[in-house]
Amino acid sequence: MKTTGLNFRHLYFFRVVAAEGSVTRAAERLGLAIQTVSTQIAALEQSIGKSLLTQQGRRLVPTETGRVALTYAEQIFELGDRMQEALQESDAGKMRLTVGISDSLPKLIAYRLLQASMNMKVKVKLVCLEDEFDSLLADLALHKLDVVLTDRSIRATASLRVFSHLLGESEMQLFGAPKLARKYQRNFPHSLTGAPLLLPTRNNALRGRIDKWLLDHEVQPDVVGEFEDNAMLNTFGRNGLGLFFAPSALASDLKEQFGAVLVGNAPELREQFYAISSERRIKHPAVEALLQATHSGLFA
Repeated sequence: MKTTGLNFRHLYFFRVVAAEGSVTRAAERLGLAIQTVSTQIAALEQSIGKSLLTQQGRRLVPTETGRVALTYAEQIFELGDRMQEALQESDAGKMRLTVGISDSLPKLIAYRLLQASMNMKVKVKLVCLEDEFDSLLADLALHKLDVVLTDRSIRATASLRVFSHLLGESEMQLFGAPKLARKYQRNFPHSLTGAPLLLPTRNNALRGRIDKWLLDHEVQPDVVGEFEDNAMLNTFGRNGLGLFFAPSALASDLKEQFGAVLVGNAPELREQFYAISSERRIKHPAVEALLQATHSGLFA
């Protein structure tokens, strides 16, 4: 049945009942009579033409249709909350920037990139969410994010309207804890045969290039760990469990913060950094500031 218009109050009550698993508990949470909540749910089901909840033991759970409706309800009310926050921040002279950060992107690089947006004349409220690349793209498509920072590009398709903006690139270097690094500095990179090495997992954009670099130099290290999360990889590295690659742009940070020592340069290896947006032309002022900073030599 085609609906004549969705009542968002009814939809909100359905969302609360689904979360509580009971009309009684939902009514208590909302401060309303049980009959009022039941009537609102019934009106929503009548307008849709399908049942949204079913009894399962002592709990009310969404039907298949209810699960679909609940997915959209969560998105609707999350966007509503964001709208209220954005309006409040606008009144206070603030600008909100919601950024998705790919778990494969070095956190220090993310900090360097976002630092530019924090130096604007307008005060920026930064909201950073870290997740897997595909999940972030889905959130970007739903306009939950203003931009995604990552180490890979992506092509727009008919079903996925996103655009890649190259921010910069950096040569790679190999680092390690002082004692371990000194052991393999001499005769680098041939010294790496048998050396304990920490690598990103194979779904990381950089991994294939590292494997090729090792093959080109005819070295066979001992890969002691593979990590999807870059921060975890660096944690193991700075605690001396293996050598690890990192962008040369972070050399001073790695030395100062983690005590990491340079083992050798790998100039043939380069890591690239991208901003992914839902529009071909960046319109968010804070993202524009980020792009301008990187194009003026952030990775020089």
